[in-house]
Amino acid sequence: MDFKDKLKNARTAKGLSQIELAEQTGISRRSIQNYELGTKLPKKRETYTRLAEALGIDETVLMDETIDFVLRANEQYGNNAMKQALDLVADVRALWAGGEMAEDDMDEIMRALQEAYWDAKKINRKYAGNSNE
Repeated sequence: MDFKDKLKNARTAKGLSQIELAEQTGISRRSIQNYELGTKLPKKRETYTRLAEALGIDETVLMDETIDFVLRANEQYGNNAMKQALDLVADVRALWAGGEMAEDDMDEIMRALQEAYWDAKKINRKYAGNSNE
């Protein structure tokens, strides 16, 4: 289940409107709406924490390995790296669309690609001396 669905399900289970959730978290209603539409993801862990606290759930319910990967890319290398990580995830998911690969196999491929991404970033930093690319 995607973040957008997890958030909407948790919000409706708690009986909150998007406006009420926005008021409780200090996150704009527009952002909550975009999260639930799947057009935007929170860029900071703190946002997941605030949402989870307002919903009375553990933040790990809202997150998964993919979200953790994207957040780590942002934290370590900035917005450009976050976009690259999001693009990588989207491209990999597109490859699996309609496929018959087992979920565990897909997870393992995603982990391997993420590890390759981190290795490439380390090598790039070492030779380019630029930590924000």
